[in-house]
Amino acid sequence: MARIAGIDLPKDKRIVIALTYIYGIGNTTAQEILAKAEVSEDIRTSELTPDQEDKIRAVVDNYRIEGDLRRQTSLDIKRLQEIGSYRGMRHRRGLPVRGQNTKNNARTRKGPKVSIAGKKK
Repeated sequence: MARIAGIDLPKDKRIVIALTYIYGIGNTTAQEILAKAEVSEDIRTSELTPDQEDKIRAVVDNYRIEGDLRRQTSLDIKRLQEIGSYRGMRHRRGLPVRGQNTKNNARTRKGPKVSIAGKKK
């Protein structure tokens, strides 16, 4: 089982898919990493040689991933809230930040519907 950036990659998947299990690495970034490391996208994680794993680790170290990326994201949100920007206020209130409609949707951000006692007469 390959361990890259502190994450155990699934051994039965193609390496291009397995790399996306790391926070901050999507499909396009995984393809770029494998191209720089000169590793085939079709190879399975279990079939990687230690040399290939080391090449992938070396390339992945150049990206901001996992804890560093999570920390940077939270600091960005905190900065928006402190300066009192519109986006910061939306984050603070738990509402959609990117201009989505909230009259009928946005259940994920707004949370479950709370009924008001005694409203119906």
